[in-house]
Amino acid sequence: MSKEKETKSAEETEAMTPEVETASTAKVATEAAAEKITTEVKEETVNTSVDDESPVEKVVADKDSEESVVEEAQAEEITEELVVEEAPVKEVVVEETTEEFDWDDYAEGGLTTYTSKEYKNFESMYNATLPDENQAGVIDGTIINLTDREAIIDIGGKSEGVISLNEFRYNPDLKVGDSVEVLIDQQEDRTGQLVLSHRKARSIRSWDRVNSAHDNEEIVNGFVKCRTKGGMIVDVFGIEAFLPGSQIDVKPIRDYDVYVGKTMEFKVVKINHDFKNVVVSHKALIEADIELQKKEIIGKLEKGQVLEGAVKNITSYGVFIDLGGVDGLIHITDLSWSRINHPNEIVELDQKINVVILDFDEAKTRIQLGLKQLSAHPWDALDKDLKVSDRVKGKVVVLADYGAFIEILPGVEGLVHVSEMSWSTHLRSAQDFLNVGAEVEAEILTLDREERKMSLGLKQLTLDPWADITAKYPAKSKHKGIVRNFTNFGVFVELEEGVDGLVHISDLSWTKKVKHPSEFTSIGAELEVVVLELDTENRRLSLGHKQVEDNPWDTYETIFAEGSEHEGEVINVHDKGSTVLFKAEGVEGFVPGRHSEKEDGSKLTKGEMEQFRVIEFNKGSRKIVLSHTILFKENLAAEKAAEKKSTAKSMKAVQSKVEKSTLGDIDALAELKDKLEKN
Repeated sequence: MSKEKETKSAEETEAMTPEVETASTAKVATEAAAEKITTEVKEETVNTSVDDESPVEKVVADKDSEESVVEEAQAEEITEELVVEEAPVKEVVVEETTEEFDWDDYAEGGLTTYTSKEYKNFESMYNATLPDENQAGVIDGTIINLTDREAIIDIGGKSEGVISLNEFRYNPDLKVGDSVEVLIDQQEDRTGQLVLSHRKARSIRSWDRVNSAHDNEEIVNGFVKCRTKGGMIVDVFGIEAFLPGSQIDVKPIRDYDVYVGKTMEFKVVKINHDFKNVVVSHKALIEADIELQKKEIIGKLEKGQVLEGAVKNITSYGVFIDLGGVDGLIHITDLSWSRINHPNEIVELDQKINVVILDFDEAKTRIQLGLKQLSAHPWDALDKDLKVSDRVKGKVVVLADYGAFIEILPGVEGLVHVSEMSWSTHLRSAQDFLNVGAEVEAEILTLDREERKMSLGLKQLTLDPWADITAKYPAKSKHKGIVRNFTNFGVFVELEEGVDGLVHISDLSWTKKVKHPSEFTSIGAELEVVVLELDTENRRLSLGHKQVEDNPWDTYETIFAEGSEHEGEVINVHDKGSTVLFKAEGVEGFVPGRHSEKEDGSKLTKGEMEQFRVIEFNKGSRKIVLSHTILFKENLAAEKAAEKKSTAKSMKAVQSKVEKSTLGDIDALAELKDKLEKN
């Protein structure tokens, strides 16, 4: 029986496979649940040579050692754990001898036991061969499998990671074996799966690439994703960058949609690190070449040279022309000899036209072009016999505050200054006389064919009202006019178109003291005036309004004589005194402050009706000075005088009585004295 067991044990030993699993089940369960990483390591076949005369055979033949042989056979079935990754496979030769075999190294269950120090040493050696799953940096992984929704990524760890194919939408050619950048997002999820992120890893590396491209001025490829306000959104290394509309091309782009979905070359021109914003430009790549072309083309240009170009852009101030690599500007004034409101009245986009070079600046690569210069100047077609004082007809093309431009012929204009639109010296705006588009007739005032300038006049077509002014407006004649303007010193009154006169503020009223003309009349009101003075040489009229009526101060002189008393109303009270109106006569008088005191000691107040005495009258200065205080003060003085007189009379009577009584007493005393002396 023992012989059969010996034979069976020997056959099982020879039949053992030399393959050793890279990680034991117990070890994997201890380190990470649900992680299965197996690495096959080939070992050299274990050759066990047993001689017929070896001690093993003697032991097998011994019935007493049968149990030991069984334990040996079980121990030989235990495989040695070796973890080898990214390192050369070491050959392990196991020589099995009964003499060197230590039965105490095997514990119950068939597992070899190690000391704590040896176990930690083996564990550190094993972990050193794996990637650091706690690192925050980006690592490279390899796609080992693709499903309909996910990509299986090998990063050389204990288990593979899974990434959704949505993160690879930008790369439709993704295939097994491709190397991709990943970031360890989570060591394991609820199911124990390693969680990786390609989007985050790409974003981190993309930001580094973009910064490097900006610093080194490198050219990058970008995918135009969509349109946005003012430009396009471009995917550069996975980062959404902004492409302004002005940076797409050197020429204006009218249809942005044609660029959507295209892959183009760009240059990173600006990075905002705070907001993680990136601005790219495609125009910058071709500007360098264009600048060289510009310098080459401008170097061959000459003033007066005629070139063919295409209308590239139209603005309110001019037209940009593409001359084949370099742009030139036709200002709106150089498009046509006649006035135009907008350049699109003459040209349209992409139109081929001939232009003439007016000027250019090699340093600034600016070219000034002209279109109207290719046709004859309209002034050359002007009638040679036309001269000053001739009348011409034209159309109003421009109105300004200072005048109007009249187009006599297409491209030939004359200016009518606002002062030449009316004989009136009161200047107004040109809009008060003319409208754009109106057909008018004017007289040529000046004509300069060399400078191509002409001034016109409209008022010259009517008779100058100052030609017979002395007959129409003689001195002291009365007229009615319209108030046109105010000044601090008077009112301008228009008697007729072109004839204005000034009414001085002192000539507005005989009785009222006017501080400003607006207190007396209003603009546009009709006012009757008298011609006071006429100056034909300087075209000036002096007018008066109060002179329409007789001077009432001649009458007031007899009414308001000094010392006369009148009743009036206090209409104004101020620091220096009060103003009193005598309604019946319609004249005002002034009461000084010291003459405004009433009998009870109070002052005059507005609206009171009181009695006043004239203490001064001046016809020349039209001044009446009044006093209220003097009235009751005179009465008081009279009363005091009468009282004083009465008191004096009474005193005199008393004194008289006193004198008489005193003399009587003296006589009595004298008689008494005589009597005493006699006795």
